[in-house]
Amino acid sequence: MKFSSSVVSGLAVLSGPVLAHPGHDVSHEILERREFLNSVKRTNLDHCAPKLRARGVEQRNVERRAALLEKARAKRGLNKKRDVNSVLATSHNSSGLGYTPNTDAATLFAGYNACLLTPEVTQGPYYVGGEYVRENVVEDQSGVDTILDYQVIDVDTCEPVTDVYVEMWHCNATGVYSGIIASGNGDSSDESNIDNTWLRGIQKTDSDGVAQFESIFPGHYAARATHIHIMVHQNALLLANSTLGNNVSASHVGQAFFDQDLISSVELTEPYSTNTQELTSNADDSILSEEAATDGVDPFFEYTLLGDDVTDGLFAWIAFGINSTQTQSITPAAFYYKDGGVANSDSATGGPGGAPNVTASSSVSASASVSV
Repeated sequence: MKFSSSVVSGLAVLSGPVLAHPGHDVSHEILERREFLNSVKRTNLDHCAPKLRARGVEQRNVERRAALLEKARAKRGLNKKRDVNSVLATSHNSSGLGYTPNTDAATLFAGYNACLLTPEVTQGPYYVGGEYVRENVVEDQSGVDTILDYQVIDVDTCEPVTDVYVEMWHCNATGVYSGIIASGNGDSSDESNIDNTWLRGIQKTDSDGVAQFESIFPGHYAARATHIHIMVHQNALLLANSTLGNNVSASHVGQAFFDQDLISSVELTEPYSTNTQELTSNADDSILSEEAATDGVDPFFEYTLLGDDVTDGLFAWIAFGINSTQTQSITPAAFYYKDGGVANSDSATGGPGGAPNVTASSSVSASASVSV
């Protein structure tokens, strides 16, 4: 495993074909991302490591992650005597740093493998506004248990960003997103998916800028490498219905990825093995490949297995650097309300590009769209 600080695009998307989700032209994302990388003063969290270490954040990261790992193992009956860091060997070991299954917890859980979240509008065509603030997003979905630990750091001040809301969403084991009816997103004739909320959720960061989730490992769909979407909302107000509503005040968006060896192991298990969509490798995701070739960029989660086999689940962690002074508006493809989901007729794709075939039994007005 590699623990050097690194940064990834806020918008890593597909390769080859220009359509990630049906009808979604990613050329806007490519151009916006290049422009953003050329304009930012800071591209990773290398400069923050000494300050975070001096303030005790690094040590608290070690203690928190180790405790969460053991708690997750105990919950699943996997708390037999074993090394806390039984880490799956991956391409991240190519750095030559010498990490082995016997590396202690302090080494395993320290460091700032990080993504830089961008204040852009291309949050992707399957973003749904109005999701629940909750830690466990699994609901009825089957797959490999995945515990996620996100840390948000201000890239300029090197301080943990507290009291902001981290939102995450991803597809299920067979490559389908909840809350969206679209050609290419599962069975588009099944209108009930507009009301589904699985594998979407929001959590508030604590005093160390940390938000945690319980989910499953994401599946794959054609023309995209396996990934999880991330968004950070600033100055948002938690409503009585346990959501942020549909008028969040600021957002930074991004995506993070997993090592190919890990993906391959998961894809051999059910229900992932029943997914008939073409699997796109990390190497064939054009934006991921372009940014991974940039000095200091590493868009992948660090992780360790909960047990002896990937089917026992995994614990993954990453830090996100944000520029808290830059924000832009976002436009969901759909909204979730008390009575269920509603497609946003004014969303186009939920980001720049052509509109996917998104349908619903009713629509919303432009005044309901999310703004910053």
